[in-house]
Order: sequence, then structure tokens, then C-alpha cells
Amino acid sequence: MLRNASALSKSTLPLLKGSTHACKSFSVTRPGITNLSTVTAPSSVEPSIPGIQAIASPIVKPVYVALTPAFNQKASEPTPQEHVVALDPEIFNHPIRRDILHLVVTHYRDSLRQGSANTKTRGEVAGSGRKIRPQKGTGKARLGDAQSPMLRGGGVAFGPKPRDFSTKLPRKVIQMGMRVALSAKVKEQKFGVMTRLDWPSGKTKHLAQRLSVLGLKDTLFITGEGEVPVGLERAIRNIPLVSAISADKLNVYELLQWSRVVLDCKAVEYFERALGKDHRYIPPTV
Repeated sequence: MLRNASALSKSTLPLLKGSTHACKSFSVTRPGITNLSTVTAPSSVEPSIPGIQAIASPIVKPVYVALTPAFNQKASEPTPQEHVVALDPEIFNHPIRRDILHLVVTHYRDSLRQGSANTKTRGEVAGSGRKIRPQKGTGKARLGDAQSPMLRGGGVAFGPKPRDFSTKLPRKVIQMGMRVALSAKVKEQKFGVMTRLDWPSGKTKHLAQRLSVLGLKDTLFITGEGEVPVGLERAIRNIPLVSAISADKLNVYELLQWSRVVLDCKAVEYFERALGKDHRYIPPTV
């Protein structure tokens, strides 16, 4: 995923499909170079057996994103000046579908509704069922008991009752919604990738200064770890307009709320693995 520009030639450019992710060791088998003008992808595959024609679809060009400096950059790590990040175009270059985003966001917000509104009917209001006055002979309008919806203190006619507002949406639509949301951030140039999200000191003051230097305001940091690192979670807790979340807990609605998102390498691996066509993406539960 990350590679030095001087270490990659045209002849060593591998196929995107089936290649391994290389965020961990930085010894990359996927395309990732600084000078994109030197990258050419073959449009076909030479037949390996004489007399048999090999048919292959054109190779899709990866999406290249500039590497965002880490919070505490180490000398042994790739530098943003010499490296870029190659992303899977099936995940991070999906056509923008506003209708899909609307479906997914509406589905998520429906699941947030408590549906606990409750009113009492005339049968549930406390009181006697005695008829207030005789049906005839008084010259006044006819009335039943004191729980009538027409009277003050009576029941409510056709009032709300507890109900479930959640709706159903196919899993593949939710999966497409996440691809569209990530792709929209990439196309808006509001998308970044760090080698890792780590802040061992846990100091809010120092992290706020580092974020100011990097210009990362109104940013959501997404990690591929099971949980946000303890030091980062403690330090980022009191910084306004900044938050961190693990990739498996992220949903489309939360992603669209932020102006900028920054992923670590493991989060990129998670989304490329979970949102691929051959894998099952399980949206987080509310």
C-alpha cells in the first residue's frame, strides 16, 4: 500500500486484484508511488499456454491519496513527502449515489427513534363508568362517562401508542452506502490515511497542539483496531470538533457528519476486506 517512488518501476506494477495489503510492513506488493505519471497498467494478460487466448478485463487504476503525517512520526516510518497510499477503487472510487445515502441514513435514523410515546384511551383513564346525566329530559347534550375524549381529563382518541419505527434495508444497500460515503470523502479531498493512530502520552494539550499543526480540525479519526487506543481516547476526549472511533463501529450517518475523516492503515484494510464483493459487511447495531 505504501512504497517509495524510487523503488517501483513500470515492470513491477502488480495486479490490484488478489494482491496483499502492505500497511503493516511497508514492504508493499500493491501499487503506491509518488509520481503517478509513471504508472501504466496493462490492458490485457499474455496467454501462458500457446494456442489458447487469454481474456482479461482491463485493470482498474487504484486511487492514490497523499499520506497524512502521523501524530508522533518516527524516523523509520514512511514520510508523506515520499509516499502515497493506493486504495482499492471498488471501495474508495464508487459512483456517488445520493439516493443510496438517503436510504441508508433514513434507515439508521429510523432505528434511533424510541417509539415510546403513549397516551391513555378512555378505557385506561381512571374513574367511574357511570353516565353523567340521563340521556333525555335535561335539554342538554347527551354524555356518557367522564372518560369521554370530549371532556377535560378524559381519554385521548386515536393518540400515539408505543411502536417500533425501525425499517428494513437489504444488507447490500447498506454496504453500498458505506462505499459511497467513503468515496465521497475521497473525491471531496476530505480523506486522509495515517500509518497508525497512536498517542501513548494521553496528554490533551500536546495532542491539541499537534492537531493544530496538522490542520486537522472537525476530523473523525477511524482506527482498524478493535478499540480506540487508550492514550488517544483519553487525550481526544476534551478536544472539540474531533473524535475517534473504531472501524467496526462506524456507520454511514456518523461518517457523513464530519467534514474530514482520517483512517489508519488497519482501517483501510478493514474496509477493503469487509466491503469487498466476496465478503460480508455487518453494519453496527444501534
